[in-house]
This record gives sequence, C-alpha cells and structure tokens, in this order.
Amino acid sequence: MTSDEASALIHRIEEEERRLRLPHFDNDDAWLLGTLLVGLARAEEAPVVVDIRRNGQQLFHYALPGSSADNDAWILRKARTVDRYGCSSYLVGLRFAAQGKSFEEDSRLDPDTYAAHGGAFPITVEGVGVVGTVAVSGLPQAEDHRLVVTALERHLDRRLETV
Repeated sequence: MTSDEASALIHRIEEEERRLRLPHFDNDDAWLLGTLLVGLARAEEAPVVVDIRRNGQQLFHYALPGSSADNDAWILRKARTVDRYGCSSYLVGLRFAAQGKSFEEDSRLDPDTYAAHGGAFPITVEGVGVVGTVAVSGLPQAEDHRLVVTALERHLDRRLETV
C-alpha cells in the first residue's frame, strides 16, 4: 500500500467513526445490531465470531460455523485496543504503519492482550462518547472491518426509519 493509499484509508475510517454514532445504545440495541451482523455474515457464509460489549459487559456473542476459539481470543485483543485508544482497531494499526512503526513492537503493549487488526469498532453514543465495542473476527482484517461498518450503517438506517 502506498503512502497516499494509506492516508486515504485512514481518512475514510476516521470519517466512518464520525458518521457511525448512535443516539443511544442499550441491551436491545446490542441484540438488534448483533442479529443484523450475524445475518450479514450468514449471507456471506463468513466463518466469524460476532461480539458486542458495553462498558466491559458482553451483551452479544455468536460464533458462526467455521469459526474457532482463536477468533474469540482475537475479539478480546481487538476490543481491548478499541477500549484503550477510543477508535477502531484497524485505524490504530494503520496509524502505526503510516508512521513506519509496528504496533506490536512500538506500542509497548503486550501483543497477547492487544491487537491492532481490523474488526473491532467503537460504539459511540452522541453526546456521550465511546461506550463499547462491536467486533468481528474470522476474515482478513479489512473484511472484518467492512462487515462491522456495513452492520452499523444498516442499524442506523433502521433506527432512522422508526423515528
């Protein structure tokens, strides 16, 4: 990836994070978002794990066929990265790479605890800030990230239709 491509990707993800803010987020929202995400993954026959957390509490978790316990471990590591940095795990990794650095070596964080790979996205409530994470693991990182973003976009569209 060229420097210009990396900059464009970073900008796109920053814009996604600004755009994909929710008016509120409760347990019912976690269920709706989680089942939407599982439906999208099923349609693509994606062997992923889906996980949604709010303030450290797991509200939704589902493992599709073909996923494994390794995906659960990736979810935890990526979600911890979102919790620490307040932005998507993919964006964290891309920002390190854009500086010519390695997250695993230069963050000074335990790579068994944190992962800056795509697939975990902050759940941000307007006027409040980041309250949790929605995460997917099982596909290449750009695809994990895309699946989460698509689900958040559709979840927001659905919410706007009911207002």
